[in-house]
Amino acid sequence: MAWHPLERWERPQPFGLEALAMDQKGYRRGSFQSSTSDEDMLEIAGASLDFSMADDDPPLDREMGGFTSYNGGGMNGASKMMDFLEEPLPGVGTYEDFNTIDWVREKSRDRDRHREITSKSKESTWALIHSVSDAFSGWLLMLFIGLLAGSLAGLIDISAHWMTDLKEGVCLAGFWFNHEHCCWKSNTTFTDRDKCPEWMSWSQLIIGHGEGAFAYILNYFMYVIWALLFSLLAVLLVKGFAPYACGSGIPEIKTILSGFIIRGYLGKWTLIIKTVTLVLAVSSGLSLGKEGPLVHVACCCGNILCHLFTKYRKNEAKRREVLSAAAAAGVSVAFGAPIGGVLFSLEEVSYYFPLKTLWRSFFAALVAAFTLRSINPFGNSRLVLFYVEFHMPWHLLELVPFILLGIFGGLWGAFFIRSNIAWCRRRKTTKLGKYPVLEVFVVTAITAILAFPNEYTRMSTSELISELFNDCGILDSSKLCEYVNDFNSTKGDDLPDRAAGPGVYTAMWQLALALIMKVFITIFTFGMKVPSGLFIPSMAVGAIAGRLLGVAMEQLAFYHHDWIIFSGWCSQGADCITPGLYAMVGAAACLGGVTRMTVSLVVIMFELTGGLEYIVPLMAAAMTSKWVADAIGREGIYDAHIRLNGYPFLEAKEEFSHKTLAMDVMRPRRNDPPLTVITQDSMTVEDIETIINETTYSGYPVVVSRESQRLVGFVLRRDLIISIENARKKQDGIVSTSIIYFTDHSPPLPPSSPSMLKLRSILDLSPFTVTDQTPMEIVVDIFRKLGLRQCLVTHNGKLLGIITKKDVLKHIAQLANQDPDSILFN
Repeated sequence: MAWHPLERWERPQPFGLEALAMDQKGYRRGSFQSSTSDEDMLEIAGASLDFSMADDDPPLDREMGGFTSYNGGGMNGASKMMDFLEEPLPGVGTYEDFNTIDWVREKSRDRDRHREITSKSKESTWALIHSVSDAFSGWLLMLFIGLLAGSLAGLIDISAHWMTDLKEGVCLAGFWFNHEHCCWKSNTTFTDRDKCPEWMSWSQLIIGHGEGAFAYILNYFMYVIWALLFSLLAVLLVKGFAPYACGSGIPEIKTILSGFIIRGYLGKWTLIIKTVTLVLAVSSGLSLGKEGPLVHVACCCGNILCHLFTKYRKNEAKRREVLSAAAAAGVSVAFGAPIGGVLFSLEEVSYYFPLKTLWRSFFAALVAAFTLRSINPFGNSRLVLFYVEFHMPWHLLELVPFILLGIFGGLWGAFFIRSNIAWCRRRKTTKLGKYPVLEVFVVTAITAILAFPNEYTRMSTSELISELFNDCGILDSSKLCEYVNDFNSTKGDDLPDRAAGPGVYTAMWQLALALIMKVFITIFTFGMKVPSGLFIPSMAVGAIAGRLLGVAMEQLAFYHHDWIIFSGWCSQGADCITPGLYAMVGAAACLGGVTRMTVSLVVIMFELTGGLEYIVPLMAAAMTSKWVADAIGREGIYDAHIRLNGYPFLEAKEEFSHKTLAMDVMRPRRNDPPLTVITQDSMTVEDIETIINETTYSGYPVVVSRESQRLVGFVLRRDLIISIENARKKQDGIVSTSIIYFTDHSPPLPPSSPSMLKLRSILDLSPFTVTDQTPMEIVVDIFRKLGLRQCLVTHNGKLLGIITKKDVLKHIAQLANQDPDSILFN
């Protein structure tokens, strides 16, 4: 049998992307062996998938349903098909699961649709109204996405805050109040505001008092029990109802935005389960955040709301523009940073980001932030728990410690990525992946047991970051603010640098222990089968390191203000060093080291703090961390997880600098059988059905004749199957010996011969072609920028072979000394 490059790639053990139909009995055999929580979800749930074609070539031999060619006035403006194909056939124009969309065709179809609406708008008032509503529908959709994403974020914030406090006690005035809200109406003094009589710890509730060893052990026990209950409920809901709801979701969203289709990943069940389990996972005290998953939640909102508008429901490329805007809204509500959200979508997740999408992303982010501000989940009129405002300027010499924090962030980011990927790979390849519930149970138990004795790990990570960012004032009762006060030198609200008291030294070693715990426990947490974001744990690590360095600098300046480095700007009794600023810079450095964000990261951080004057320290730290981390390993955490899972993602930021040619990559190779082709006017229905039955290719080049090999076009397998089946049912005289024509004009047939079947309109007359001498650098650029699935290779006008997206990815992997077989969904 002739070889064909679009052949389905059989693997010894097909990887199960079994998502929506997941085995209710439990994770399938190796289902949960994946690496990061986000990606592996692709290994679960019922539709066993052989990922061979996951890249570019649609597995058109599955069931009837998906691809059309460039029909009617689109790409090739082909002549009309026979009567039986004049009506759109069911399933035509859609894509199979786990396939790449054809960006060129989708954009062409949208242009045709727009031209038709524009031309009709001049004919009647109703058509004009339809044209206006079509133009306005994008903005209306953004409004809905912003409202829904903001509302869900507010719900998640309020619920997580309450359930986190539930681990430590309950409010007698109403069990639905968290600790802070419970004490609002209390008559306690400001210093005792956390000890109001309405709030009872579990030991007070059960044994009547909260002092002593037994009360401590009882509170400890209840803390661990609640943490285990929340995390187990989360993992069981994910496993039973929506396996795609685990992880942060950003690697998959990047892959989906690049044109890949994962049915159910942005569906309603995923949205419901992710929202519920995100609250449970955050409340359990695990070292994870809600910011990454909020991007997934917002994209689910965008995908579901797209079904309200035909323009977005029927066009996959237009839908991806909406998802880019939804990702911006997700970051907007996660950090209260609308501009940062837009830049995050542009810099980190989006593949195709036209100017129109930029404006709509900004509008969606604005509406989402406004909605969350209206809900006011934290009661402080801010969108995030750790909003701070610093008033003291920074000095040029402080850039040295800021850059040191950048180096720390880069080293931590590279260490985290390598360690986490190694652990996730181990999870995929060993029996560990078969026991996701047990893994979550063990990690939660270890986290809770280690966290309770230390007040900085016991509190929620957002509260910890808030405390670390905080600039100490006169009324602050935190240990971090227990300085030796000399009130004679106090001028207004600005407190001078003071000697650290015993509380500060206690806080320092507790924070050092918290830092060690967070550094290591996060490696094992990110990748489990619960929703887990990485922004907050990374920021916590950096904020702890930054606060430690900030306090050290503050004490150095206090005791040695006569040193030459301090003498010019830090006199005795002045407020020179702001430890909270160091925490903020450290948080940015560590987040940048892990994700490799730069511009969007700096904007998010200054939107968090409301201080434009700190942009330079943040930029210095973010760039330093990126340079240091890039020197150790080029990939950020999301790209590393994309590669670990073998998603068909062509990274647009990477340079292709090798000197290979198209003929080095195309199939068939030198010793392979010739390409399987279809001739334009000499094959019968039976011949084509035989090719379809004997091969599993996704499409076939059409040539003038086998001898000439001159290229006519490209036809997709699905279109052939649908067209032949419909012709047999609806057109008289179509039998196995009927000749199939892909030409404009067919020759006259003798009266005795069977009817012919003309399939010109399903033929793509303008497939992308390159010559065999085209440098691969150009070919890779074409695939990236046009979103192609395959490209035909010619020599002097004759068809030589074909290059698919799969071949490009394998070639890049080979040149990087990676296993090429790992590329397609291992």
